[in-house]
Amino acid sequence: MIEHSIPLDILDDLSSRFIINVPDEERKDLVRMCFQIELAHWFYLDFYCTDNNTRKLKSCSMTEFTMHIFQHIPFLRVHISRVDTILDQWREYKQNVPTFGAILLNEDMTRVLLVQNYWAKNSWGFPKGKVNEDEDPSHCAVREVFEETGFDISNLINNDQFIESIINDRLVRLYIITGVQKNTKFEPQTRKEIKNVEWFALADLPNTAKDMTPKVKMGVGPNAFFMVVPFIRRVKRWISEKRQREKMQLPTAKRHRHKSLGDADTVIKGNKRHQQSQPVQINTIDGTKVQQSNTSPIHNRRTSECKNSSKSGYKRNLFGDSANEKCTKSPNTVLAKQLINSPGRIASRRKKKLTQQTYENKIVKCNNKKEHSMWYDNTVKKFYPNISKDIFNFQSETWSHFKFDKQAILNCI
Repeated sequence: MIEHSIPLDILDDLSSRFIINVPDEERKDLVRMCFQIELAHWFYLDFYCTDNNTRKLKSCSMTEFTMHIFQHIPFLRVHISRVDTILDQWREYKQNVPTFGAILLNEDMTRVLLVQNYWAKNSWGFPKGKVNEDEDPSHCAVREVFEETGFDISNLINNDQFIESIINDRLVRLYIITGVQKNTKFEPQTRKEIKNVEWFALADLPNTAKDMTPKVKMGVGPNAFFMVVPFIRRVKRWISEKRQREKMQLPTAKRHRHKSLGDADTVIKGNKRHQQSQPVQINTIDGTKVQQSNTSPIHNRRTSECKNSSKSGYKRNLFGDSANEKCTKSPNTVLAKQLINSPGRIASRRKKKLTQQTYENKIVKCNNKKEHSMWYDNTVKKFYPNISKDIFNFQSETWSHFKFDKQAILNCI
């Protein structure tokens, strides 16, 4: 038996918190019990071995603390002679437990976040930890990063983006987290486990165990980053590939953006032209309605110059013709005029125009059968020989005594 350097009341408190309530089936597995003893050891260091504690208790190693617990608890006291062997088996088992964590990168992916162990002051590494029983790997990484840095990555983690390696026969998987702001304040949640949390430039970290870049840049040997070395090259390669993918996607995005803006601008301009071309109705004093153009004075002046241009002239303008006589010498203009003024097109236009105008005028003015017959023989039969004359003899009784009274209509308005 050894003399207790830890007060009995503190051992009772730690035992009741972490050991006594363990189920009977787990008490038989002494290696599993060492995990509970480790939690009790951390609690002892965090809350009893502090400068604010008036009892001024001294810290101790895991081996010394385990001896105190085995001697204090009855069902463990019978195994006190095998404490060293049990701890060796426990450490060997811990080596085979997978470790999960994260690689935190800043916004431009030029710096990486590293943590410094409280006991190994000359060692820097990524925030990570061992997985609990039946714990999901990504959940373990979120938990360990929050405990060691105070930063929550639950909304940033991607289960498919990670780098893993086998170190000393133990799996280490680190999820890659990007976009972490450089001015983030990191506060470790556990005491006497993490001493410092700092950003490091990726270019200053060693790619191999013999790389002296950190010694030249920061005055720290490469041995201080021995847990980081196996991942640095792969992290740099991952960043390079990510930037290459973003670079390839960027021109496509720009083309689509410019195209969409151009389309929108075309629609807006088209709407403006359409709105400007719509006439506005104005009521005059005598009751008549006059349509006034909604265009600018400059546009009105230009249109007045082309007042004598007909509909066919407008069509010719589509081919580049204008009021200027110089434009008539263009080959395209000459060809367009030849096509428009061809005999077939002229006859077709005259035929259509004559038929419509003659029909509209004659249907009103024809009051006797003789005039109606002459109109039919000279116009309709000439152009439409298959139409019978009887179709035009019908007249509704309603319209027989119709008289157009202009003054009555104006009074109604």
